[in-house]
Parts: sequence; structure tokens; C-alpha cells
Amino acid sequence: MKHIFKQGKQGNDHTLLLLHGTGGDENDLLPIAEMIDPEASVLSVRGNVDENGMNRFFRRLGEGIFDEEDLIFRTKELHEFIDEAAKEHGFDRNNMTAIGYSNGANIAASLLYHFEKPLNDAILLHPMVPRRGIDLPEMTGFPVFIGAGANDPICSPEETDELEKTLSAAGALVEVFWANQGHQLTREEVDNAKAWYDNNTK
Repeated sequence: MKHIFKQGKQGNDHTLLLLHGTGGDENDLLPIAEMIDPEASVLSVRGNVDENGMNRFFRRLGEGIFDEEDLIFRTKELHEFIDEAAKEHGFDRNNMTAIGYSNGANIAASLLYHFEKPLNDAILLHPMVPRRGIDLPEMTGFPVFIGAGANDPICSPEETDELEKTLSAAGALVEVFWANQGHQLTREEVDNAKAWYDNNTK
């Protein structure tokens, strides 16, 4: 998978996994990583799916309707890529925070749904529920931050509530921050994600 890797400062063994939204690329979330932990290593990945010239992490059948078969395949593909990248770049596979926005948050959530604690923790910005009707892996004590917009036309508050309840039921420690905004990322949201990260990760 196309990606950027930036080595962190000596003494910081943490890596941020950056997963962009629809139409973005591996450069989009670099400023967010700089705001959350400027000394961490960064693995920023470009989605492998092309939707009418827009990069995505998995196919969809329509707005908000996921191609479940492709989602499962791409989630496994990303999981294996992280393993390979850890060996190639020499970072700690188990000391990694995912930061995903929109489609990137959905694939990050899908990692949590399909693999037992595949990361150290996760920051999901405007995510949707990746799959329904499946049993989640054991997630006791796994920290998750969800950033949501109270007026988000793509990811409804009901969607956010369902994701929070599902993750919590599996044992995850979920914190939801609500911004009085739509689907766009806000500085307030990122500032709250950083405060959460400083409390849960460092």
C-alpha cells in the first residue's frame, strides 16, 4: 500500500497510523498527527480503492452502504500491511494509535471489529458502524476516542451512539466528543482528541 513513514524523535516509541477520508491521500492527516503527537513516528496510508478518481479504503454500494465483502478483504489487507510495515520500518506493532477520519475511521473501526486489539488505541473521527450482526473480539480496557458532529449529515448521531454501545459492550473504554458541527473536522475536535491521547496513551 502506498504510504509515508516518518521516524519519530528518539525516546518516543509510539507510532500514529493515519487513515484519510474519501478522496484524500497519505498527506491529508499529517497536520493532525503534528497536533496530537509531534514526536511520534507516523505511518500514513493511502487507500487502495479508486472510486471515480477518489481514494478509499474499501468499496461502497452507495452513500453509507458498505460493500461488506470488500470491507472484510480490505481490513485484512490493511492488517497485514501494518505487520509488514512494522518489520520494514522497525516500529513497535503493539504501540500504535490509529487516527482515522470518515472512510479512514470506518476501516480503523473495522480493524477493531475483526481482530483482537490490533492497535494500542484508536481515535475515530466521524466513523460509522462498520458491520452489524457479528460478535466482536474481546476488547476489555481498549481505549477509543470518537469525534462526532451533532449535525453530521453522513454519520448520524444514532450511528455514533450504536458504535459507542457496541464497542463498550465488548469491553472497550469509549469516550465520545460531540461538536455542534457537520461532517468536517474541527480544531475543537482535534484538541479534545489530543487531550484524550495525552491521558490514555502517554
